[in-house]
Amino acid sequence: MNEKMQTFESEWLREHYYRVVHTSGLPVYVFPKEMTATYALFAVNFGEVDNAANAEGEQSFPAGIAHFLEHKLFSNEDGSDSFERFSAYGADANAYTSHTKTVYMFTATDHFGESFGELIDFVSHPYFTEASVKKEQGIIAEEIRMCRDNPYDRCYYNMLEGLYYCHPIKTEICGSIRSVSKITAGMLYDCYSTHYHPENMAVVVCGNVTVDEVMHIVNERLPKTGPWQKPPRATVNEPSTIHRERMIDHGQVGKPIFSIGVKDVHIPLDGDARLRRDAAMAILSEMLFSESGELYHSLLDRGLISPEFSADYALTRDFGFLQISGEADDPEAVLREILDFLEKQRQNGLSEADFERTRRVEYAESIKGFDSTEEIANNLLSFVFEEAELFTYVELLKNMEFDYVQALFAEFFDPQRFTLSVVRPMRDNER
Repeated sequence: MNEKMQTFESEWLREHYYRVVHTSGLPVYVFPKEMTATYALFAVNFGEVDNAANAEGEQSFPAGIAHFLEHKLFSNEDGSDSFERFSAYGADANAYTSHTKTVYMFTATDHFGESFGELIDFVSHPYFTEASVKKEQGIIAEEIRMCRDNPYDRCYYNMLEGLYYCHPIKTEICGSIRSVSKITAGMLYDCYSTHYHPENMAVVVCGNVTVDEVMHIVNERLPKTGPWQKPPRATVNEPSTIHRERMIDHGQVGKPIFSIGVKDVHIPLDGDARLRRDAAMAILSEMLFSESGELYHSLLDRGLISPEFSADYALTRDFGFLQISGEADDPEAVLREILDFLEKQRQNGLSEADFERTRRVEYAESIKGFDSTEEIANNLLSFVFEEAELFTYVELLKNMEFDYVQALFAEFFDPQRFTLSVVRPMRDNER
């Protein structure tokens, strides 16, 4: 092989994986794992946030084009559908578009070579016609209507609208019916050639496979590509303050649902520093908001929330926020209780014993993730596109310092950076 290969090892996990850079510039990650199911994905470092408007407010492509591309790539020039081909091989295929990336994947217990070849083929051979684009516009328009009718989706995007003034994170991944109606076959080809280059993509395979087996199929099936000009990233001048403190909506819910957003305005530029912050926030949010914690039991015992209550942190090179979600008769009261609880923690200081217990729980959960080929592959991909390393994250959890988490707590939970999004039950005259 002419490709460059790196080996990543963790002696204490007794795990290892390889990174091979194909001659096209495509990074290929192979994580050998002797398990029944093999999981593979082919991803592009392109999501809705990468379609940001320039200084003049103009977008290169209509909103929702990353998601539209994901839908259309499964259609082949011969009229076949790649989903049907995967099914014939006994593989389960899927795809998704997020704010930051687009991912195509499959899991298989047999016929790995055929399924992996199909994955490489359909992602690297786009085929669009105006007629097929027109048909897809109708399908995606219906999907957009369904998302708008979904109160949880609306609560989430309203929260982002409250947090951000102009950052494209608040743009719905599917776009709007109007923006999708502007997409043409020519636009899809232009968007594909702009972003779907091997240097802007990654392959991850986890299962009972070898590097040689994977690279043989990549070499055989990946078409040759020319040089690539990386598109310039739009500069988003997002203020550190929040856009709106409250976002109130109505929908088909029996009880009000809420999403409390906390805007992260201290995002490290360095990938390793972001990884450390991400690991620390995993511990911190578990300490403060988990079902075993003081706050949860206090809210639940007094009937202020329903049992479903969660906190999730998102951090990338471009944005970061904490989302606290649940169901409550009085979301305003829940927010007040959370702010009071955080202030109490600020005054008294975090418990080092709680920190140590939580750190051990998070570390154990990260170890447990290595029992699933799907979880390994998806976690590995998330670190790849953030210029970080999978084993480093687990090691950070193992060795996280209490002082760093305490400092993060003091810096992060500024009451001025909270927004509350609520979806209340529809009034009788709105039903």
